Amino acid sequence: MFEAVELGQKLDKATFKKQERVLRTQLNELQRKLLDASVSTLIIVAGVEGSGKGDVVNRLNKWLDTRGIQTHAFWDETDEELERPDYWRYWKRMPARGSISVMFCGWYGDPVVQHMRGEISDSELDEATRRINQTERMLCQDGMLIIKLWLHLSHKKHVKRAKKKLNSKTQVPALEGKLLDKEQYQSLLTTAERTLRNTDTGASPWCLVEGDDTRFRDMSVGLALQEAMERRLKQQVMADTHIELPEPVAVKGEHALTILDKVDLDADLSEEAYREKLKYYQGRIHELSWKAFLAHRSTVLVFEGWDASGKGGVIRRLISPVDARLYRVISVAAPTDEELAHHYLWRFWRQVPRSGYMTLYDRSWYGRVLVERVEGFASPDEWRSAYLQINHFEEQLTDHGIILQKFWLHISPEEQLERFRDREKTPWKMHKITDEDWRNRERWDDYKAAVNDMIAHTSTSNAPWHLIPSNSKLYARVRVLKTVCKAMEKALKH
Repeated sequence: MFEAVELGQKLDKATFKKQERVLRTQLNELQRKLLDASVSTLIIVAGVEGSGKGDVVNRLNKWLDTRGIQTHAFWDETDEELERPDYWRYWKRMPARGSISVMFCGWYGDPVVQHMRGEISDSELDEATRRINQTERMLCQDGMLIIKLWLHLSHKKHVKRAKKKLNSKTQVPALEGKLLDKEQYQSLLTTAERTLRNTDTGASPWCLVEGDDTRFRDMSVGLALQEAMERRLKQQVMADTHIELPEPVAVKGEHALTILDKVDLDADLSEEAYREKLKYYQGRIHELSWKAFLAHRSTVLVFEGWDASGKGGVIRRLISPVDARLYRVISVAAPTDEELAHHYLWRFWRQVPRSGYMTLYDRSWYGRVLVERVEGFASPDEWRSAYLQINHFEEQLTDHGIILQKFWLHISPEEQLERFRDREKTPWKMHKITDEDWRNRERWDDYKAAVNDMIAHTSTSNAPWHLIPSNSKLYARVRVLKTVCKAMEKALKH
């Protein structure tokens, strides 16, 4: 692979200066067009040590309008980053629509270095690249332009530049000890070749750049950006982003059965039994929340359900025994302008809790496959692709050790109508009933089909759905608390 960029190509100073003036004008024009088209751009700069990644990024910041570009290095992980899934720090730095983010190595840095050092196996590297492909394809489907640059150096040139940097008075501490001997260099190339081949896709291809001559290197990078930007502006979305999307589960006819029809809505609990069980499970939640904090195990609880199904009441009973310093309740509403400028999962990635803390979502990322699907705010391709994207997101949460539990609170249409009328009559509940609630009732069957699909496609072994009968609020509250306790107890045993 890398023999193709060990050709000794050079560019003289005069030719470079002449070409630079034209290229810089073109890149600025393309940057403005991408801004007007609301296309976000992610540039990943990776490569052999000494190949000039820093110089290339400095050049890009000179050529492009710096008001629309941000640069991110990942030399080390902060405590805040270490307490969350690996990709959290990358999602935090995703470019908004119309802007550009430049990442040094990005999500390629850790797996490449770890494999080169023998810290992870071939299969573990392949698993890391599978996750990278999932992430990049998801971002490209959302319209992002991803440009990936690998800057290559021959070993002879690497040694020369590395020694020069190590002996320099302006040596950056983060670059100390980066001189690779012949064996380490070859190990890096072997790892890089496997990684690049696994992640060289039509949606986000790699561009190999010969780095021996700095002027040739910088011009090659600029021309690669120009070509990628022009190609993206000619297309609705990047090539090769289409994937086979899961089909909705067939639910036809007024009386067609769904998984919700199997929920026993007659489940009930007496006042006396409720008070006894509530006291017991709230005591357990209090104890387990502190154990999870000391064990650095986060908990994420997702609550979805019909309007007036009792989500707020369940959440209040859950958090009342928990120290207020340990939890956060997030009520998900319509996205802000800032959130709309990113992939829809961006705002949820930002809210992933630190190790040991608890986050409860009153509605969640499942809005994409529920309200956005039913009300037409998301296209069929968008909500159908969301199933895979959500599973990918939740897999990263649970792989990190987060205790993830998802609840659908189910009530009958008759019970919902009764609760709506009660809200209209009760002064302190009137704010809970809106015209939208009444409008949603008219699309009960559409939401029912959407819930059926959601459960069919996203109830996984690592993140199962719990369908909670909620005609009886007392039963629902105890059932949820009991389920949370069991999940936390099981997780904390390990």
